This record gives sequence, structure tokens and C-alpha cells, in this order.
Amino acid sequence: MKRRALTRKLRRLASSFPAVYVGGPRQSGKTTLARAAFPSHAYVSLENPDEREFATTDPRAFLARFPAGAVLDEVQRAPALFSYLQGIIDENRRPGRFVLTGSQQFLLMRGVSQTLAGRIAIVTLPPFSLAELSEVSQLNAIDFDQVRPNRATPPFSLDWILRQGLYPAVHETGADAVDWMASYYRTYVERDVRELLAVGDIELFGRFVRLCAGRSAQLLNLSSLGSDAGVAQPTARRWLSVLVASGLVHLVQPHHANFSKRLIKSPKLYFLDSGLLCYLLRITRDADVATHPLRGAIFETFVVSELYKVFAAIGQEAPLFFWRDQTGHEVDLVIDLGDRLIPIEIKSGTTIASDFFAGLRYWLGLSRSSRKRGVLVYGGGDRPHLRDGHVVRPWFACS
Repeated sequence: MKRRALTRKLRRLASSFPAVYVGGPRQSGKTTLARAAFPSHAYVSLENPDEREFATTDPRAFLARFPAGAVLDEVQRAPALFSYLQGIIDENRRPGRFVLTGSQQFLLMRGVSQTLAGRIAIVTLPPFSLAELSEVSQLNAIDFDQVRPNRATPPFSLDWILRQGLYPAVHETGADAVDWMASYYRTYVERDVRELLAVGDIELFGRFVRLCAGRSAQLLNLSSLGSDAGVAQPTARRWLSVLVASGLVHLVQPHHANFSKRLIKSPKLYFLDSGLLCYLLRITRDADVATHPLRGAIFETFVVSELYKVFAAIGQEAPLFFWRDQTGHEVDLVIDLGDRLIPIEIKSGTTIASDFFAGLRYWLGLSRSSRKRGVLVYGGGDRPHLRDGHVVRPWFACS
């Protein structure tokens, strides 16, 4: 079992809070992490029908079985537990008693905000990062515009990892990525959608999801998306919110620096896992990734996801933005660290061209920052180095 970077943060929070909640998409490794981080805790899965019925019909007696605390897996299956957990925690606020996991953010966040506010710490576990898969130290975000760390080229190609994605089960079981993603989509995505939205026409929703995949790394236009899917804009907004809540996609907001040009205000849509994205785009071979017309978008999706995981590993919301004005100038990503901004360009090409830095040069020319350095992440296999005053990072050194 590969060690997850979030383990340290999770244990630290459990030393201060009576309960901790680990959220994230299904099959991201939440159960494995919780049981490995707290091996002395009792474990119960509420996916088990018998346990779920017990927790639903008699939550007080269900929780009385765990006086020392427990790992309660997929706790959204029994929302009645939240109110009873509140009473138990208020009677004894010993840190780290309960570890909750769940995959449906709508139901969980409502329960947490209403009953467990101030009593529970919340973290999110995405699928593996490339660093976790390669078993190297996770990158510190503040070092992203530094020429470090140097890492060996991994024993697999970029196109292979883009298609495989980084869900733990794909790598730990050796499952075929296409078969696994197909099962994942049918088993979890469709089931969760039915439960949360009661969608009658699952084929129509499937078309909507694939249209979202075709728009990954693009500006979100709900009117166009809804029109192409054959649904009204409010329906498209509601369906998209479920994809976000399920941890399958995330939205990157524009960065509104006080520059002179009018700025784009729509967010950009990204899938969290490039393997699921490739499946939805019907890419079945590594060779297809290399020649696909959306390869640049797939690569950008991968890099943004890796940076999202850098912050998730330390229990923080990722301060990731993009910048684009209405004249067409843009920077793919901006990390806002509070005291400084790191502009990032993402290019899937394996050979660096001088125009790769054009967006960085323009942005830095407008910025009042005294630190005139950007970062280029590209699809080549060199080590981090400086070029034209900017840090150049290969694809395997972005998490």
C-alpha cells in the first residue's frame, strides 16, 4: 500500500478535533487511508445493508457499540447519525474519537454544517498524485517557481499516465484502465446521480457528462453546454453541481488582479482525473492520446489536477486561478499564495518553443510584482531548469 501524503495532516487534526471527516470522490482511497492512519479504531461500513439499517433505525444503540470511537465509512448512507454524534461528542470531546468518510458532498456538508460545526475537521482526499504513485516526497507549493526538486524520469510515458489516470485501484490491482473506468462510471456515477437528482433519463445525463469532458480546460458556458445536451440552463447548472460535489470535476475561477484590461469572469471546467476524462472521450490506447485533438486539454487537466493535489495533501483549499483578458491574452494558471502570485503556462509539447513564454511575459509586464518569474510546465522529460528567466518543469515534477 502506498503512503498517502494526507496522512500526517489527518493525524494532526485528529489530535485536536473530536472528529475528522475525509471526503473525496469514490475509490480515491478514503477507507484505506482512514484504516491505515487509525488502526486501533473499530471499523464499520455503512454500505453494508445490515449496518445501514441498524444506524438508521436505532442510531443511539448503533453508536453505543463504539465507546472508544470508530471509523464510520460512507456515513452519508445514514444521515440520522449526525445529530446523535453531536450529543456524544459534546459529552466527551476527547480528540480523534470518530473518523468519518464519505463521497456525497451534498448530503455530508449539510449534516456537518448543521450538527457538527466546530466539532469536526474536514479534509479531502483526491486520487493518487504522481508523487504518491512514484513514492517520492510531495512538492511544496511555495517551491513551485524554484529549480527543485530534481526527480528521475518515471518508468512510464506521459501518454500512458494520462490514459491510466491516478485512481488507486487501477494501479494497485493492475486492472485495465478502460474496463475499470467503465465499471466506475456505471457503478458510482450513475448510482450517485440517481440518488441525488432522481434523473429519469440516465442516457441524457451521460451525454451531458461526455459534453463536459469535451470542454475540460475550457471556459464554462452553461448556456451552450445545456443547449448541446438538450437540457435547460438551470438543469445543466444543477447537473454540473453534482459532478463537482461528487469530486469528479472542479471549477477554477478567474483571478481578478487589478490590471488595466477587462478580464474574463467565467470559470474554467476541469476533470479531476485524466484517466476518467480519456475514458469519457473514448480514448482507449496510449497512441490515441498522442494524436487526439484534445491532447493539450487533457495534459492541462492533468497538471491542474496535480497542483490541486499538492494543496489537498496539506488539508488546504487549492488557491488556483487562471487569468485571461478580453483581448485574448491569458495565463493558464495562477497560484495565489497570499504574499505572491505564481503564473504558470502549461504546454503539452515535448520541445520548448520561445512562444511558450508569451503569456508569462505579457502577464508579468502588467503585474506590479517585483518577482518577475513564471513557470512553464511542458510535456518533455528534462529536469527543472531556468530558461528566459522562467522556471521550466517537466510533466513529472508538478506535484
